[in-house]
Order: sequence, then structure tokens, then C-alpha cells
Amino acid sequence: MSQSKILVIEDEAAIRDMLKFTLSASGYEVLEADNAEDGWKIALEVMPDVILLDWMMPGTPGTSLAKRLRQNDKTAHLPIIMLTARGEEEDQVKGFESGADDYVVKPFSPRALVARIQAILRRQTNEVEEASLITSGKMRLDIDSHRFYVDEDEIKLGPTEFKLIHFFMTHANRVFSRTQLLDHVWGVNVVVEERTVDVHIRRLRKLLEPSGVADYIQTIRGSGYRFAAVVK
Repeated sequence: MSQSKILVIEDEAAIRDMLKFTLSASGYEVLEADNAEDGWKIALEVMPDVILLDWMMPGTPGTSLAKRLRQNDKTAHLPIIMLTARGEEEDQVKGFESGADDYVVKPFSPRALVARIQAILRRQTNEVEEASLITSGKMRLDIDSHRFYVDEDEIKLGPTEFKLIHFFMTHANRVFSRTQLLDHVWGVNVVVEERTVDVHIRRLRKLLEPSGVADYIQTIRGSGYRFAAVVK
């Protein structure tokens, strides 16, 4: 079985060295870049399994690179974990809105970071083992090709939005609290704030809006969210 590839895009050599040591010891193949442009080139060429992306870098910041990765068809599906010293809630929301799937504040525990990477890779493996094609109303989700369609139009989704719509389509007409969505979509061992759910729901609705199906994801005041393929 081949090693999972982790791309570390970080301008501080000491942090890169620490991450390379920790990740290599955990059995991962580590690729490195010290700036956003080199990281972009490596991501396109290698298609890593996970990208660890520093927010604050000289020149192009990590948030800009995350947006670029999400907007490109080849890299839109790559999981991104944002590494940053900016731990305020507002900064975390900006990180998620730029396209990050997870957010780790410096200084961080290397073991905890490895656990987050393992959780992301585990979710990807579980998706492959499930039914390859899921349909609900106008929506069609192809697990094998990691593609999502409304009618015959393909809509590009980031990894977390893909997991969210996958969960909704397989659990239609049930109300889920933010905590339940965090457990089911992000995993019980991943520590993220409930606000994260709202950020990704908002991003998913924005992607669905041009196709007229954003209302399929309903906000249930005081309870959470519900997916209904038929909206009255």
C-alpha cells in the first residue's frame, strides 16, 4: 500500500522540519514548499492527499492559495488544513471561508495534528467504500469520481461541502443539530467549533444557489438543519 502524500506549505524552516520529522515518523510521504507559488506547482503536479497550509507567508498568503486551489478543477477536492497563529473566532471563520477544511492554531501538538490528518484520510476511505452513486431530487452525487450534479450541470465542491451534501442526501428529511453534524461530517475526534458548521452550510448554499436548489438545505430555528429534496 502506497504512502499517503502530505504537502507542507510553510515559510518557517523550523516548523517545516518539525512537521517533516513527525509526519515521516507516522508513515507519510512529506513534500515541502516555503511559499504559496511553489506549493501551488507541487499540488498540481503531485495531487497530495492532504495539504498543510500556513496562513501568514511572505507574498501570497495561505488564504489566497486556498481559494485558488478550490477554484481549480484539478485541486478543488484536495483537503486543506490551515496552520496559523491567528486563533480568534473571526480569523477561523475567514480561514474556513477561504476553503480550509480544518484549522490548527500555532503552537499545536504534532500528535493532535497527525490525528486530524488521519481523520481526514479515514473519511475519504469510508466514502470510497460506500455506494458509488447517490441521487436525491435534482441532485446526483458520484462518489467514485467525486463529482456532484444538479440536473446535468456539474457543481464544483470543496471536500467539506462534498461531505456535507453527501451526509444530507443520505439522511434526508431529518433535523440535525450543529453538534450532530460536526460528529457525523467532521468526526467525533476532531475539535472544531459549532460556528464552523454555519460557515460551510453558507458556502454550500452559495454554490447551490445558481441552480435553484439552495433551499433544499433548511434552517430549523433553535434546532439545526434539515435537507429536503422537495421544497414547498
